[in-house]
Amino acid sequence: MKTFHSIDKDSCPVRDIIGHLGDKWSLLVLLTLEANGTMRFSEIDRSIGDISQRMLTVTLRSLEANGLVVRTVFPEVPPRVEYCLTERGNTLIPHIQNLVKWAAENMPDIINERERHRKG
Repeated sequence: MKTFHSIDKDSCPVRDIIGHLGDKWSLLVLLTLEANGTMRFSEIDRSIGDISQRMLTVTLRSLEANGLVVRTVFPEVPPRVEYCLTERGNTLIPHIQNLVKWAAENMPDIINERERHRKG
């Protein structure tokens, strides 16, 4: 039988990291950068499609603050800004891909369960 311990929310790495990556867009941005390499803001925006520019900006800033994405500004007119995964970001990709695989394999059953639950 498992013993459950209380987890201090201030020192729990799972809560901290998942709290920053568990939003709707972070994983998609990381997968987009992994698939395409270095990209400009507008390219990421077009690739994802249904993300607002504001939310993409917020997401990229958060990923940069967590050391998963690097933002490079080129001193040109107009300024060119590019984003790419950091080494740490690249180490996260296989885990995200495993989650994507799990989601794809389980999606039909999950949808059926949601429907069954909704019908009550």
